Amino acid sequence: MYLGPPFLFPLNSKCSVPAPAFDLSLPLMKLSTLHHFYYQSTYLSIPGKALLPSLHNSPVSLISLSLRTERSRPLLGYLRFNHSMASQSSTQSVHDLTVKDATGNDVDLSIFKGKVLLIVNVASKCGMTNSNYTEFNQLYERYKDQGLEILAFPCNQFGEEEPGTNDQITDFVCTRFKSEFPIFDKIDVNGENASPLYKFLKLGKWGIFGDDIQWNFAKFLVNKDGQVVDRYYPTTSPLSLERDIKQLLEIS
Repeated sequence: MYLGPPFLFPLNSKCSVPAPAFDLSLPLMKLSTLHHFYYQSTYLSIPGKALLPSLHNSPVSLISLSLRTERSRPLLGYLRFNHSMASQSSTQSVHDLTVKDATGNDVDLSIFKGKVLLIVNVASKCGMTNSNYTEFNQLYERYKDQGLEILAFPCNQFGEEEPGTNDQITDFVCTRFKSEFPIFDKIDVNGENASPLYKFLKLGKWGIFGDDIQWNFAKFLVNKDGQVVDRYYPTTSPLSLERDIKQLLEIS
């Protein structure tokens, strides 16, 4: 999307581009080339993801970018704006996000400030369903009064093992396991339609985990400040997290 002549981005100020010029439907494009520009008479070579100093951490992505600063030479090209990147860049903690409960009502996750969160993508027809729900119940019973909350998000992306409606899922969990922790709206955890919560959870440098959730019952631990501190494989037993949970709860 061409935005016309180069825009002015004064030094030491935030970029200012007329809002109507942005097309929020356009996907973010990753750059594979280097952008070269002059800045205060110093020649710099910056990898594709790097931005002008005044654009650091900005949702604006450079794509053969056409910009001019007070002291820089112009770079010709285009601008794209990525709405999801803008959302993520403004998300500093889990508490900044809103999700939906099983009845479709918004839940502001800031209500969990001061709580330790165990966040998990669940499924009703998985081979690990019984063991996970059983152990989640045990953890919740032991530590809910000390500040633990378990947030369960049904997901049907893995073997289609969560095919039911929200009502069917909550009935199953409440009837079979009598779980007291909240079950939320069914979501995607991978792909373009992934929940913003899971996009945020996966932002960390998780090494061998990669970016995507591997299967049902992947687990994340979030501290009282809403920061993700640990991630666990789907096959990790919930009870094996007890030591980490107690440490975050600051109990012996």
